[in-house]
Amino acid sequence: MFSRIKEDIKSVFDRDPAARNTIEVLTNYPGMHAIWIHRLSHKLWQKNWRLLARTLSTFSRWLTGVEIHPGAILGRRFFIDHGMGIVIGETAEIGNDVTLYHGVTLGGTSWNAGKRHPTLEDNVVIGAGAQVLGPITIGKGGKVGSNSVVVKDLPANATAVGIPARIVNEKSKSEKEKRDQAAKKFGFDAYAVSADNPDPVAKAIGRVLDHMHLMDSKVADLCKEVNQLGGEVCQEALPELHVGEFDDDEKAAAQRRKTIVDSFDPEI
Repeated sequence: MFSRIKEDIKSVFDRDPAARNTIEVLTNYPGMHAIWIHRLSHKLWQKNWRLLARTLSTFSRWLTGVEIHPGAILGRRFFIDHGMGIVIGETAEIGNDVTLYHGVTLGGTSWNAGKRHPTLEDNVVIGAGAQVLGPITIGKGGKVGSNSVVVKDLPANATAVGIPARIVNEKSKSEKEKRDQAAKKFGFDAYAVSADNPDPVAKAIGRVLDHMHLMDSKVADLCKEVNQLGGEVCQEALPELHVGEFDDDEKAAAQRRKTIVDSFDPEI
């Protein structure tokens, strides 16, 4: 038992730079207290002393703000950072070296008996306020962004964010540079999302603007070829776009129109 506690304390130092010494961890980390009490309540649950196990679990909830059903299975070096508001359901299974932040729910989506809570494999990290719901599996090394809602399996080493959560991948450097240039052309930053924390909605909008930018390029090439054959096309400026509350003042709008017109080949 004491070796497991020493292992737990070491895991806190590995994952929380605010931890200063062993006494501080022993006395001021409610997430650790909840885990240690759960180990006792889980043993009682396995021995079929269910009422006593639930009573001890409820006491732990009152003491720490962390609710862990005594039937849940927790792996080694499990770390709850900050605690408070954590809910872990009866059939949840948590692997080794998993980290949960405050406000996380590992909940069920069914009232039927049997497996109805998530399984978190080794080295999973769940951000603050995230909800992982149903008998799904978060693969090894998976990460869930803060306030996300996950209702489907997540592959190993994948990152999911949003409601409902979707898997996100970083853009390549060349793709990011191309998008930045497109954003400058239209006078605004359509990708105001850090590559380290991508937003699936912004990513979808980015794909649409990629398509628009490609179409602009193809139309410009087509206009150039037609004009070389004696035609007269693409002589007029692009029409204005009025989008209600998104309209800027006239000066900014005029500058944006000028930027768009100047971007076309002067030979057109």
